[in-house]
Amino acid sequence: VQLQASGGGLVQAGGSLRLSCAASGRAFSRTGMGWFRQAPGKEREFAAAISRNGVTTYYADSVKGRFTISRDNAMNTVYLQMNSLKPEDTAVYYCAAQTTRTYYNVRIREEYDYWGQGTQVTVSS
Repeated sequence: VQLQASGGGLVQAGGSLRLSCAASGRAFSRTGMGWFRQAPGKEREFAAAISRNGVTTYYADSVKGRFTISRDNAMNTVYLQMNSLKPEDTAVYYCAAQTTRTYYNVRIREEYDYWGQGTQVTVSS
């Protein structure tokens, strides 16, 4: 599975960005997807995840109500819509795929099999 993340950039606090992650190499509809982020000097942390069929979504408390994860299985793409951005959202954002198990802890990065290269999001105050 190859994952290509895009859509990052520089935005002022209160602004919005939409990240995209295009997947190839496996039936996307059988792949659980997640977004993680890593700020400088910190560990990579969970941000959001979505089930294979897109029905169930999960969010970290820090982004709940501001971020929305979605997927388009016809386009093999998962999205992260980020609104009301804050300076503390500044990080490299990574998409990740879980390809082998139906049941797993979506919040644990070690549960994912494949990772994209990351896209930088910088929020200025």
